[in-house]
Amino acid sequence: MGKLTVLGLRAVMVTLHAGSVCAQTVMVLMLTGAIQETVFAARRAPVLLIAFLGVMTIQVVLICVWRLVTMVQRGTVFSHAAFRYVHLVIGAFVAAALLVFALGAVLASGHVVPPGVVALLGGVCLAVFGIALIVLVLRMLLAQAVARDAEASQLGAELAEVI
Repeated sequence: MGKLTVLGLRAVMVTLHAGSVCAQTVMVLMLTGAIQETVFAARRAPVLLIAFLGVMTIQVVLICVWRLVTMVQRGTVFSHAAFRYVHLVIGAFVAAALLVFALGAVLASGHVVPPGVVALLGGVCLAVFGIALIVLVLRMLLAQAVARDAEASQLGAELAEVI
């Protein structure tokens, strides 16, 4: 991975993280009543809590990707330590899918929003869960690469003994 690519990726991640912190701050202000909201007045607390937790899942993914990029730079990504971050990313996407589902359930009860919006949230839930499955497949590829790397190291050590 080139230095320019890493720098660009990190700049995007820092910007996204700063934006997510700002969004969470606004959500806390909305939850405490400092900012008046009329559309979801009856369901303000659960909607904002779900949104706040959803932003936290984004932050977890950003931090884990940052750590994985660092491991790529150091050449240590094909190790068992990388699995911890990949597992956290998978868990964050599953949690995000469940949060989108919960948001749809909260908004569906009481006819707060049109049924099309609830159906759209169901589609988003499915898409986010699909991303979790894609990352799971990538985790399996990482497991194969780690196994091949360990096998290559072992064969190299055996070859060195013979020579």
